[in-house]
Amino acid sequence: MSALRNEALSSLRALRLRRALSGATADADAARHGRQAIQAGSSSFAAAAKLFDPATRRSTVMLYAWCRHCDDVIDGQQLGHGQREGDRSHSLQRLAELEELTHRACAGRSCGQVAFDGLAEVVRRHGIPPMLPLEHLRGFRMDVQGEHYETLSDTLLYCYRVAGVVGLMMARVMGTRDAATLDRACDLGLAFQLTNIARDIVEDAAIGRIYVPLQWLHTAGIPPEEVGEPRHRAALAGVAARVVAAADPYYASALLGLGALPVRSAWSVATARGVYREIGRKVRQRGAQAWDARARTSGAEKAWFVARGMAVALAARALPARPRAEGLWQRPWRA
Repeated sequence: MSALRNEALSSLRALRLRRALSGATADADAARHGRQAIQAGSSSFAAAAKLFDPATRRSTVMLYAWCRHCDDVIDGQQLGHGQREGDRSHSLQRLAELEELTHRACAGRSCGQVAFDGLAEVVRRHGIPPMLPLEHLRGFRMDVQGEHYETLSDTLLYCYRVAGVVGLMMARVMGTRDAATLDRACDLGLAFQLTNIARDIVEDAAIGRIYVPLQWLHTAGIPPEEVGEPRHRAALAGVAARVVAAADPYYASALLGLGALPVRSAWSVATARGVYREIGRKVRQRGAQAWDARARTSGAEKAWFVARGMAVALAARALPARPRAEGLWQRPWRA
């Protein structure tokens, strides 16, 4: 009996070892995939992510890879490139598959897809509430269903789902749990997405998506179906300037949350904040020529924002605590 018991124990240990090795391999694959995804998908975020400590960077790139994968699946693109207008029924089917895989990942079950294995690790390691990844997918549902955004508040709800909740998840990756700092993290996500909207107005219109408030288009005399037409560029520049201006108070609010983050995390976030705010400034400065070529920052400019980001992060630690400004859009879930 003793020999049988020893053999059984040896078999159990071997099984546990194989599972551990398999899990370690899957985690390594997910991290490698994340690094490749962020490097190919966003030079701005890739530069900022390098400033995190290794553990935070690992989770960051895996979370980015999941977000990027979902966006690519819905839009029929690869790493953010080659976006095209798709068939709604097919997009809804793909969205349902993403939701199922996300549920499984958040429950800790193997999905057999590297992006979702990475999400599973991030959710488990940082205690991210499953409702946040699922809320992110609700933003993609708004795309698939062809939602219209009449007011800035409507646009900000979309921004919250596709970017604000990413800020909330990233805050948890960086070790933040208090509601006030989470609000600031969400604000930065809103600012990033408003910047994206201003930069990509014409590109988005080409695939049938308009995120700027329709009220603003009406005021500017631009029919929604003609947003992409060159003859409206001067008027569209005014609309884009309003979008960039709408992002400013959210960038300002996010600055006041940097002091609550670990120094290297604050450095990374301050760098990303500077780079993206510069993109918005370029859109506003170019006026009617804003969409002749995509607004972006050069390698030299990114390097400058990396250096400046450390100074901003350190200065933010000395800022006195202040309540969030009145009138800012409030996220609907604050637990």
